[in-house]
Amino acid sequence: MQTSFTSEQLADPHVAESEKILRKCVHCGFCTATCPTYVTLGNELDSPRGRIYLIKDMLENSRPADREVVTHIDRCLSCLACTTTCPSGVDYMHLVDHARAHIEQTYKRPSMDRLIRNLLVAVLPHPGRFRLALHLARLARPFSGLLAKSPALKPLQSMLALAPAAVPPASASARPGARPAEGEKRGRVALLTGCAQPVLDPGINEATLRLLARLGIEVVVPRGEGCCGSLVHHMGREEEALASARRNVDVWMREMEEGGLDAIIITASGCGTTIKDYGHMLRLDPAYAEKAARVSALAKDITEYLASLDLPQRQSQGLTVAYHSACSMQHGQKITLAPKQLLKAAGFTVRDPAEGHLCCGSAGTYNILQPEISSKLKARKVKNIEATRADVIATGNIGCITQIGTGTDMPILHTVELLDWAYGGPKPARLLV
Repeated sequence: MQTSFTSEQLADPHVAESEKILRKCVHCGFCTATCPTYVTLGNELDSPRGRIYLIKDMLENSRPADREVVTHIDRCLSCLACTTTCPSGVDYMHLVDHARAHIEQTYKRPSMDRLIRNLLVAVLPHPGRFRLALHLARLARPFSGLLAKSPALKPLQSMLALAPAAVPPASASARPGARPAEGEKRGRVALLTGCAQPVLDPGINEATLRLLARLGIEVVVPRGEGCCGSLVHHMGREEEALASARRNVDVWMREMEEGGLDAIIITASGCGTTIKDYGHMLRLDPAYAEKAARVSALAKDITEYLASLDLPQRQSQGLTVAYHSACSMQHGQKITLAPKQLLKAAGFTVRDPAEGHLCCGSAGTYNILQPEISSKLKARKVKNIEATRADVIATGNIGCITQIGTGTDMPILHTVELLDWAYGGPKPARLLV
């Protein structure tokens, strides 16, 4: 794609990076076939190619974002299926990150949109506040129908629909401290406990700690760790995202220096994609660039790390698993085979649902901010999963678990919960019903 940025514009490193990305696009349109919003809406401007045109025009003309640009960028799930498909290697992820930051700086959203976004930022990255909000959601649920009648309040109705009927009790797995290995010690890792996950489903981290301990891995939950920053990052709030990244880099660097780390284990793939990008996010910060790159290099999805431990083959569990590969796993981190290979080695029969490349519609807060598109994607995903006639669904992201779980009666588990059970842990509670 030909560009016409001025030398003054290219003096901005963010613009210079976006210009290089734009020049790689050859207008081929391969991305449209795998883009969930284009497949759902059929609008060229809701495809990666269409959004690239909008972003190019906005940046080249140094123009504030307008309603049309914001509408179509907001509809992007950041699923990154387009990056998997693109034959030219267009780095759409960092281009749309820049566009969102530009939108945040130059566009004033309607007051209710601002309020809801500020509410999400104030609540979701803070487990204590999030837990309280889920308890309050039960009191507000009778008013859900009224909220659905107003387009501006529809996101609030979506929040209530996603809230679980009961909130699990707080788990000790989130407390800072070291968990010793059982038997001979084979390694030491840090575990990112996460924000929403320990509130919605603490069993995921509990299963991770049990399994790693039995495999001889010491696990530390570092003091001072916080949200990875993905929530605010995808809202274009770059300074807040970078502040979160710096805080976590400091925490994990301390653990590296004090006890050494073989890996930083992440059980929510959405967080994994962001943490693996810390090196890029902080590349312009001379105090953090090198440290952030070291942290990114150590970040591993739990299945990625387990694949390196050479787990033994297990006899058949008599259970068929439909494996849903979260977008942040398959497109963001390019982890496709390891989770399925681990499940097969553990004795499970694994089936791939049709259209596995398409997003389930969760995408962080997308199912709240874009409920109509999200619900269509969820219905499509659930239909394809149920068509496998599997006994259970496995995936590697809490957002997908929550989203898909509201659309089907099939039990849905994190991959590590099934692996923990296969290798000596308790049977997951959802399989006991």
